[in-house]
Amino acid sequence: MQIYLQLRKIQSMNIYKQIEAEIQAASNIVITAHKSADGDSIGSSLGLLHFIEKLGKKAVVCHPDKAPDFLYWLDTSSIILMEETPEEVTAQMKKADLIFCLDYNATNRVGPEMQALLEEATCKKVMIDHHLNPEDFPSLTVSETTASSTSQLIVELMEQSGHIDLLDEKIGTPLYLGILTDTGSFRFNSVKPRTHEVLAKILAAGVTHHLIHEKLSDNNTETRLRLQGYAMSEKLEILYDTHVGIISLSKEELAKYQYKKGDTDSLANLVLSIIGMKAAIVFTERDGIMKISFRSKGAENPVNVLAKEHFNGGGHANAAGGMSDLTVAETLEKLKKLIPQYF
Repeated sequence: MQIYLQLRKIQSMNIYKQIEAEIQAASNIVITAHKSADGDSIGSSLGLLHFIEKLGKKAVVCHPDKAPDFLYWLDTSSIILMEETPEEVTAQMKKADLIFCLDYNATNRVGPEMQALLEEATCKKVMIDHHLNPEDFPSLTVSETTASSTSQLIVELMEQSGHIDLLDEKIGTPLYLGILTDTGSFRFNSVKPRTHEVLAKILAAGVTHHLIHEKLSDNNTETRLRLQGYAMSEKLEILYDTHVGIISLSKEELAKYQYKKGDTDSLANLVLSIIGMKAAIVFTERDGIMKISFRSKGAENPVNVLAKEHFNGGGHANAAGGMSDLTVAETLEKLKKLIPQYF
């Protein structure tokens, strides 16, 4: 077992050094991440950008859509958005000689417009990700499913390539954010001893972690709290036989509370906090489909299988996503029929 771990560490070091060599050799580096941006996709992108800049190279970040509103305090002005300036993203992707694919492992995760550009690009591609079942499209792949987040893997890149000394507050702040948000404030079972070792390095670099927590926690709007209150008081259904809670919100209900991206992100974890709850499912009607968030507790209650087998989704064992093209009522009925088979 010890020999296997040593070999794995050597292999990891080799791949990270290869990635650094590609960065040094490239002239037009593009950093991409998945559609429906979250703290980890934003954090890992900005952390990698600032690291590349400290290596004396230049890069651009091209994302499908904007950061969620709860990250208003983070400077995301360097990110070029496909939804706002498609010509610029297209130009950057076409001239790229190295493309980073962060926090996703399938080309369809970047949305159809960027997917076409990504698949047309003939340059080298580097995947750095922590989700299960990666597609085989990149030239170099770091797929560490035991890592807490892609942001953690950016720190691994810096350390294993021999540049941990470059880690500073500017690089570390978005990376801390990414780890924080993707671990549910360090409460998910994806947090391992190595996660805290990486966090220690980030704090030692001067990151004011308490301010990040404060900015993430104290950013509610009145409409968001009213929507969450309505969801919990009027829309929460608890299936007591299986210990699963479900919330469904139609586009009309979202509009009534002036829904903005990120307003429902905490609902599943809120439901999961109920004593005795095994899993929580929240789905919202947006962009003509039902977007579904699955959360659960314990290795014995995986939700990614349900998401993958029935809702064109996937993710981690205790945190997954999916979608449905059925109506709100039909999606709710489908879930209620399937849940007893999984919990």
